[in-house]
Amino acid sequence: MIVFDLKCGSKGHVFEAWFGSSADYEQQKARGLLTCPMCGDADVGKAVMAPAVGAKGNSRPDPAPAAAAPEKAAPVAMSGADQAKMQAFVEALAQAQSKVLEESTWVGRDFANQARAMHYGEQDRSSIHGDVAPDEARALIAEGVEVAPLPFPVIPPHAKN
Repeated sequence: MIVFDLKCGSKGHVFEAWFGSSADYEQQKARGLLTCPMCGDADVGKAVMAPAVGAKGNSRPDPAPAAAAPEKAAPVAMSGADQAKMQAFVEALAQAQSKVLEESTWVGRDFANQARAMHYGEQDRSSIHGDVAPDEARALIAEGVEVAPLPFPVIPPHAKN
């Protein structure tokens, strides 16, 4: 698997996408299967990325003090107005997901099989949601199956009180 940072042409949104190989990326781009998840723009290309350079095999890394280890996500201080905007955004996103799920069918762990069947024309297309392991989701994307993760966890219908 390979991960690329992609960027849409119209608004400059940068997002991450996983592919089975560079050739898979090129094939999906040529087929017009890549779109910006934020604005839907199909003019998507690779964004500038820092190369992943491994250490030499005969060198030992210098142990860094624990306090110097960079954090993945640093906390951000927000004003009350910014907090209100963030809360409104999260609520709008949750409402949008809820609406999408109302028009979608829960298929549980059969998600990958049904998504592939729809992609290859073996089953009528419809909106579905369910469970899929991360490696299986990457395999679906590499095949060109149109899937996307949901921003918030979903409680399966049989598990609701």
